[in-house]
Amino acid sequence: MPTCYRHPDRETGLSCSECGRPICTECMTMAPVGIRCPEHAGGAARRAGIKAPTIARAQRQLTRGVAPVTRALIALNVAVYLIGAVQGAGIDNPGGSLYQKLWLDAYDVHNGGWWRLITAAFLHANIIHIAFNMFALWAIGTPVEHYLGRSRFIGLYLVSGLAGSAGALLQAPDIVTVGASGAIFGILGAMLILEWQLTGSLAGQAMTWIVINLVFSFTFAGISWGGHIGGLVGGILVTLAYARWGRGHAAYGRVGLVGAAGLILVAAASIAVAYWRVRGLA
Repeated sequence: MPTCYRHPDRETGLSCSECGRPICTECMTMAPVGIRCPEHAGGAARRAGIKAPTIARAQRQLTRGVAPVTRALIALNVAVYLIGAVQGAGIDNPGGSLYQKLWLDAYDVHNGGWWRLITAAFLHANIIHIAFNMFALWAIGTPVEHYLGRSRFIGLYLVSGLAGSAGALLQAPDIVTVGASGAIFGILGAMLILEWQLTGSLAGQAMTWIVINLVFSFTFAGISWGGHIGGLVGGILVTLAYARWGRGHAAYGRVGLVGAAGLILVAAASIAVAYWRVRGLA
């Protein structure tokens, strides 16, 4: 592996799109045409609307592993799981009244339980289910939160969860569905777009994780592959909207009018798909 020209002790696979010199994550600056070294970052950062203090702060947080939204989401998922374990049949078999009010299925949605499209993303079936999802949320959510920022990461997570629920209803409307997998696949979709804008290639780490997890989704019974695909599509569309559909970079920016419109459109489309399915129109 080459080493950063400013930090010879750090191996890196990144390079400046202007001069080609290898650079580490601390030295890189996002630009619409790729990443830039400090010497070539000024004009590119201004054209992309990226502020240097924002980049430096996000990079320091990434180094320290600071991701408050990701941590809060994990804590919320664990808290809901523990309540379900107390109300249900034990730590490996949660249930009870809380789960009955929050899980996803077409019958309950049809009867007015539209909140289930998002609340089901905070329920899990057993210890293995929540442990795997929370590990994935921490490993994938931490870097994506740093690149997108807190507010855009929250929007990505919630709207991807909605899209995942719509996909789950399309696939198996009569089966009770729970889990954060749709939202996590949305984060993977965001990572795919970020990696593509960073390197110019889709054949990277994000694509590898997506393919592996989709193989698992279609191989093992009892997994909502519809929810996984729905969340993935939702996450990709939201992140493209954050990037103003190719006119900017998704990282280190603001939500903006186009990004907010993208969130609303993907959320509305997810709810519409769910409505058509539970009403027997799709």
